[in-house]
Amino acid sequence: MATTPVSVRLDEPLKARVRSLADQRRRPVHWLMREAIEQYVTREEQREAFRQEALDAWEHFQSTGLHVTGAEADAWLAELEAGNDVEPPRAHI
Repeated sequence: MATTPVSVRLDEPLKARVRSLADQRRRPVHWLMREAIEQYVTREEQREAFRQEALDAWEHFQSTGLHVTGAEADAWLAELEAGNDVEPPRAHI
């Protein structure tokens, strides 16, 4: 995969911290910054997917009224925790 250079402006204290950490890890500064950016982007993509899934679930609930009560979910989770392979509760209105 081809890479292209990108410029990032850092204040001196942060730049010094990055250099220090790169030295401690015995890695080049650009490796450390690339790794940090990749981990951040991956984490934020996962957060956004989770947020979108929650919004979709809320929209589905609002349009159908289907739900599982907290007590039903707790009982199902207790069964799973006890080692029982049980089906999840069915959604209802």
